[in-house]
Formats: sequence, structure tokens, C-alpha cells
Amino acid sequence: MNTRGISAFALHVAIVLTTTAALVAGAVNAPQGWMLGPFHRASNSPVISPQPGATFMDPIRSHFVHWEALHTFNPAATVYNGKIDLLYRAEDNTGRMVIGMHTSRLGLAESKDGIHFIRRGTPVFYPAKDAQQTREWPGGVEDPRIVEGENGTYVLTYTQWNRKTYTVGVATSKDLLHWTKYGPAFAGAEGGKYDQLEYKSAVILTQLVGDRLLAAKLHGKYWMYWGEIQIRLATSHDLIHWTPVEDSQGKPLVLLTRRTGLFDSAFPEVGPPPVLMPQGILLFYNGKNADHGGASGIGAGAYSGGQALFSADDPARLLKRANQSYIQPKLSWEKSGQYTAGTTFTEGLVFFHGKWFLYYGAADTYVGVAECDPSHGSLRTSISTGHPAPKRGRR
Repeated sequence: MNTRGISAFALHVAIVLTTTAALVAGAVNAPQGWMLGPFHRASNSPVISPQPGATFMDPIRSHFVHWEALHTFNPAATVYNGKIDLLYRAEDNTGRMVIGMHTSRLGLAESKDGIHFIRRGTPVFYPAKDAQQTREWPGGVEDPRIVEGENGTYVLTYTQWNRKTYTVGVATSKDLLHWTKYGPAFAGAEGGKYDQLEYKSAVILTQLVGDRLLAAKLHGKYWMYWGEIQIRLATSHDLIHWTPVEDSQGKPLVLLTRRTGLFDSAFPEVGPPPVLMPQGILLFYNGKNADHGGASGIGAGAYSGGQALFSADDPARLLKRANQSYIQPKLSWEKSGQYTAGTTFTEGLVFFHGKWFLYYGAADTYVGVAECDPSHGSLRTSISTGHPAPKRGRR
């Protein structure tokens, strides 16, 4: 493997090659040698659930709303000041009782152990009277993913939804509380060619430097995997402005699509940020099972987690793709929320206290967590880092 782009950051990764039988209830399939896993549920209960009593003065409505009354799900995850922080999607009780017809905002919760969280009383990211209002109101801001830059700036990708159209927005923050919005990721790309494109779900390539997952450059660029139905690719020089990678016909290059008879038989959609490993780029994604002709043992319409491996020499070149999901909805609360077909919709991944923590949305209503301990029968590749974590001010 060409290590261009890796040598600038010392790599510290944990790879699990083999596993034994499930150790706890709800454990998932044994991974193949190139995959990260196995992941076991770290809690048999949600770690974030709706709080009907929480209120927030909405800057657009100009009155208090119960901002996380109905559903709390689909979280981004990062490590900040020695704790795991989750940015989770919260839906209020306005609008019609139909998926996507409430207003979504992002709440913030932090944990010392990855399981027990303390939440802030009000959202930290939400539609406001700003330059993005027409794209984000009244539907809201949805399904975040987050990465940390070299300088300690956090870069958020999220869905902007106005109940008519949707796009991927980009925002940055130094403290996860105060945010700068930049608008659609592809705005102005290729002379405005993609300004009217509807697209959602985007994840930026990372690598593990010490215990920090940082945005990774390969071949002088940052890389983003994006999309649902079809997973595609984009590049950037600044983590803010992105340009889709195109095929020979000038269309966005397609990397992954549906596969009949498997857990992603309806379509794939990107999951948490991919990680640069010694064997290549490990892409985590979510697969929707088809109503007919899907995988056996997984409910029709259910979302499960998948993994694929891409080349670090060419981030568009697929090397391997697992035929089985590594996590799927099994517990009652993963199949009994507003999306009753069930989801373990993965969006957050961190390396914390020597373990991988994976956070997912359950049935579009709750947040769950699974963990992978690389010390259990694993091969651990470790290279020391010369990039200490930046000092941060107190929130």
C-alpha cells in the first residue's frame, strides 16, 4: 500500500482479525479479517431517550418548544476534553405525526465512560434566522457526522431539510457549542453544476492519531464518501468546500449500490466517518433490507450496519465488501419506535480508553451503543504519534 498521506500523521490503529462466539446478548456477526469488530452492545437500554419536558426558546417561532419530546436518534460522536460527546438528532412535537414532518435540532451530551451521558438542556445546533434558514426550516438539521481537524476545529456534516428539498450542509466549531454554518457542501462546485442536486449523508475520511480520530489527507486532498441509494465520493482542500469525483461521463462516480439477497438489498447509505487503516480505507455504511428479495433473518425495511474496504492508493477502488451486516436491530427498542421495521443506523464512531465505541440510531427514536475491545484476541498495530491533543478552554 502506498503510504502517501499517512506519514504526515503517525497511525495508531486497532484491528480485530478473529473472534469467538458472542459474549453477550445482542452480539453481532463475527467479522472477516479486514473488518473492525466484533461489536457487542455496551448497554441493553438506550443511552439517549426522548425528554418531553425539555424546552427551548425557538428563534424562528419566538416561543418555547419541546425540542426533544418525540425522538432522539442518529448521533455523531467525538472525543472532547477527555469525554465522549454526542451530537444527536432530536425531534420536537410540532408538525404532523409522520417521519420527517417534525423539526429536528441537535442536542449535546457528554460521558466519562461512553455509556452514561449528561445532556445539555437546550440544543446546540438548530435552524435560526440566518443565511441557511430557507434550507433548514421548518424541517430542521438532521443526521450529523463529525470529524476533528488537525488544528482542533470540528467539522460537521448534516442534512438540511426544509420539507421540500434537502442537501448536505457543513459547519465548524471549536467547542461544539458555537457554530459557523457554510451552507451546502457542493455549493459552487464545477461552476454551480451541483447547486440544485438533492443529496444527503456525508462522511469525511479520518485516521487514528494517538487516541484522536482526525480528518486525513490522501494525495494532498481530504476525501468524503456521500449519499444514499448510491454511495459516491468527493474531495476538498479545506474540509468546507467539496467537489464530487466524476466518472468519464461527467456524473458523480458511483462506488456502492444495492445487492439482491443481502442486508443492503434496498440500498446503502454512508454511516460514521471512515477510518484509514494499514490495509486500506474502512468504510462503515448502513444497508436497508428490501421488502422482497432481501436478506433472511433481517426484517423487511430494516437498517443494518455494513463494512467495505477501499484502496488508500485510490479511494474510489473497492477491495472488499462484507456480505453480512456486523450489527442489526435485535432488541425490542431497536424495532419499536417511529420506524418499526427497526434500525441500528450507525453514525458515530470513536476510539476511547482503548476501545472503539459505535453509536447508532434505534428505530428513529433512541440512541444505542456497541463497543469493540481490540485487546480481546486481536492484532493491534501501534505507531507513536507526534501530534498531542490541543489544549482546550472550558465550556
